[in-house]
Amino acid sequence: MLAEAREAPARVADMLAEDATLYAALGERLRARPPPFAITIARGSSDHAASYAASLLGIAAGCATVTLAPSLVTRYGARIHMRGALAIALSQSGASPDIVQALAAARQAGAITVAIVNAPGSPLAAEAAFVLPQRAGAECSVAATKSFVLSLVAVARLIAGWTRDAKLEAALPLLPATLAAALECDWTAALPLLARAQGLYAVGRGPGLAIAQESALKLKETCRLHAEAFSAAEIQHGPRAIIDAAFPVLAYGLADPGGDDARAFAAELAAAGVPVMLAAAEPGAGLHLPLPPPIHPLLDPIAAILAFYQLAEAVSRARGLDPDKPRALHKVTRTT
Repeated sequence: MLAEAREAPARVADMLAEDATLYAALGERLRARPPPFAITIARGSSDHAASYAASLLGIAAGCATVTLAPSLVTRYGARIHMRGALAIALSQSGASPDIVQALAAARQAGAITVAIVNAPGSPLAAEAAFVLPQRAGAECSVAATKSFVLSLVAVARLIAGWTRDAKLEAALPLLPATLAAALECDWTAALPLLARAQGLYAVGRGPGLAIAQESALKLKETCRLHAEAFSAAEIQHGPRAIIDAAFPVLAYGLADPGGDDARAFAAELAAAGVPVMLAAAEPGAGLHLPLPPPIHPLLDPIAAILAFYQLAEAVSRARGLDPDKPRALHKVTRTT
């Protein structure tokens, strides 16, 4: 897990050097006939990348996005109206039958089908009009790291190619160096707290919510730590009641409006005596987990999750576990 996470900067550099014509062709197609809405199809870490995609599609392209539950197609035989929509399936293996069948249904319903996948020759890729390779290389760890990072980069490239946002296009080449800087960020101060924790909330908002979701999943699968992710707004509609001095919170205070909300919530909790860990470029309330200087609000979450992966690996070992052998899990999960 740790070795593969540390490959991410080089893999991102390689990926950004490839497939320019692919992204340009997809961008041209989306500009010529803008989709009325978008659909994402994914599970696990890939579904968190889909959450990131939904934020970027709304913020940068003004495109509303819905998550398609594969069971609507595979278990209930529903015929979903998707003509003209943008359907994005995300998967490392491209082999899970329900994801493949759901994208096939989207294609048959007249959607523009896109597969963001690490196996371009997979069944999922065969169902897509546009295949955007993750180019993560072989990933052996059950806990996905570099493939998740590459999925986020592919989403950002898709958005940049569609919208022709000059600032986003200019920031993308800065990612490899920023990711390398993220690997130098020291989060070990959080180890004593997380090594003994029984539960945890991870908090973000906007694109940062996807990072909170991925963080919570990694803590569950590698550390056997029950962790849940909430937006900085939703957490105040009930989940806040659980938080007390024995319940830590990891907040992603990224440099955007959603990050400002997470930072403000962290300050409120810290004032109430809650153990708060704040992942941010600049210190704030609670224990500071440093991040590299911001490069773009839509790209900064990518550096944040890479910094987190190193912490998750260390927490797993501090709890007497092997992050490379999570209990009862497999690399490829074939749900139907």
